[in-house]
This record gives sequence, structure tokens and C-alpha cells, in this order.
Amino acid sequence: MYNLVLKDLKLGVNPMFFVLPLIMGALMLVPGWLYFLVPLYFCWITIPNMFGQYRAQNDLLFTSMMPVTKKDMVKARLSVIVILEILHLVIAMIYGLITIRLYPHLTYYFFAPHMGFWGLCFVMLGIFNLFFIPMYYKTAYKFGGAATASITAAMLFGGVAQWIGIQSSFVSNIFNGTGAHNTALQISILTAGMVIFVAFTMISYRLAVKRFLKVEIL
Repeated sequence: MYNLVLKDLKLGVNPMFFVLPLIMGALMLVPGWLYFLVPLYFCWITIPNMFGQYRAQNDLLFTSMMPVTKKDMVKARLSVIVILEILHLVIAMIYGLITIRLYPHLTYYFFAPHMGFWGLCFVMLGIFNLFFIPMYYKTAYKFGGAATASITAAMLFGGVAQWIGIQSSFVSNIFNGTGAHNTALQISILTAGMVIFVAFTMISYRLAVKRFLKVEIL
């Protein structure tokens, strides 16, 4: 399992994708920006390029010749995705903390980068995993449709959540108003988001394994 993860990281992940979170995360420094877009760059750029690289290298056939189970193959690939997702979020969080310190009196129209907002980002990436992983492992080869559906689902969640945050004064107060300074509330939202992310990712794993077991590798 550990060796499979290393193989996927070394052969399928261009080193640039480890640098990308530092570059795209810097957009968090733009005052009052639509910060939901920052983690979405992972979905827009990293995933299509990474899975395109796997397919170009005929990774599925290569891995199937190794003494590993299909279950481990799914687990390793999903582990790589989660590692990169967390890398994107953690670096963006650091930039977000810098933004809050740089602009302490800024009035936010969109969600401010407080802890609660990152809880929503975890949910958004959890939704992405829930759609992408099971759909991809229906064939374990074609990723275009899975990427389109999962990116659309993640963007819809982010768009609806942000719209509610703008339209509802109650929600806006939680994320940008007095609620933003309620540490217990913010930690609760962040924790809830992380739990949902883990739950959705685990569900996606189970569905993917179930589908992948039916795939014949030629």
C-alpha cells in the first residue's frame, strides 16, 4: 500500500503540482476576493492533468501486473488525491491567516477566510471526491465525464453556499460578522466540514472499489 502511494506520487504527479498550492494559494492575499475559487484550482488543473498523465503512461495495466489487489489500487490513488487536497487547503489557510492580519478591518462581501469558511471548503472537496472517484472507477480509464460531473457538483455547492452567505444576514453574520470572532462556533463548523469530508471520501472509496472489481483489465 505504502509503495503504491509512492509509485502514484512519483510517476503520476508532476512536481509542479506540489508547487501549485503555493502559487494558487497566494490568491488568498487578494483582499475580499471570492476565496472559494482557490481550492477549486485543484479540481480544474491538478486532477485532469494528473489522470491524463496516468492514462498516457498506461498506469492501469502496469499496476495490475504488480502483486496488489484492486482494493489497494483504489486506496492508493485516493490517498494521493486526499494528500494533494489537504496540501492545497493547508497552504491556502496559511495565506488566509496572513490576509486576516493584513486587512483586519476589511468589509467582506464574500466569505472571509475564517475557520468556518474552511469547513465549507472541506465539504466542497468531499463532494468532489464523492462524484469523481466512483465515476472514474466505473472504467478506471476514462476520466473526462467524471471530472466534469464532480467539478460541476463542487462548483454548484460553492456557488449556492456563497449565494446564501450573501442573501442571508444570519449566515453572513456567522462567517463574516460577530460569529467570525466566536472561536467555538468557527471550530465547530470547521470540524463538521472535516467530518463530512472524511465521510464522503470513505463512501466514494467503497463505491469505487465495488465498481472497480467489475472492471476487466485487458
